[in-house]
Amino acid sequence: MAQSGSGKKIANNLVTASCAGVLAVYIAGYTRTQHAAERFTAQIAERRPVVHDPTMPPIPEPFHSPERKAEHVKAPAKPMPAPVPAETAEIPPPDPPVANIAPPAASPEPARRAETAPVAAAPKVEETPVPPPAPVWKDGTYTGWGYSRHGNIEASVVIESGRIASATISQCRTRYSCSVIERLPPQVAQRQSPDVDYVSGATQSADAFYGAVVAALGKAK
Repeated sequence: MAQSGSGKKIANNLVTASCAGVLAVYIAGYTRTQHAAERFTAQIAERRPVVHDPTMPPIPEPFHSPERKAEHVKAPAKPMPAPVPAETAEIPPPDPPVANIAPPAASPEPARRAETAPVAAAPKVEETPVPPPAPVWKDGTYTGWGYSRHGNIEASVVIESGRIASATISQCRTRYSCSVIERLPPQVAQRQSPDVDYVSGATQSADAFYGAVVAALGKAK
């Protein structure tokens, strides 16, 4: 028990000593800081004396500290330059008037000439008359033979002015009568060609007549 009581006393003594040391340091620092602040304020007051402006309203008492007074000191006004007499002032000469000259209007003559210029007429192309076709065959009467396995046929063709005027069967030497192809000769003059129709049941006779006309026209060339 005696040892625990002595330990508590030692702890209390240490705490007291620590608090006393901290308090001593604080007091010493405060004292030094206060003296430095007072010296700084005095130096400012010597360098920039306070100038009171009679036109300014009185400043309330709480703001009469040296720092606030330094903020409200009015800076001396800069001297204004003396006015220059009107006689000596240099007046720049006025700008010369600019003549408002409109650009010359474009002459409408070229456009009018283009409008009134007569349109050149296209030269007339004279059509060259197409000459009549040359005669295909020589005028005259020509005969020719056509052949088939059922017999032969001779055709007679008349040419007038280079054209076929008529065609007929001049000889019929077939197994069957040539009346079965009697409508073929007029077709030669109508078509101006030996190309005639086929006849059903008389194909051989039609082929023989066709060959006979071709042979006759071959002589007319």
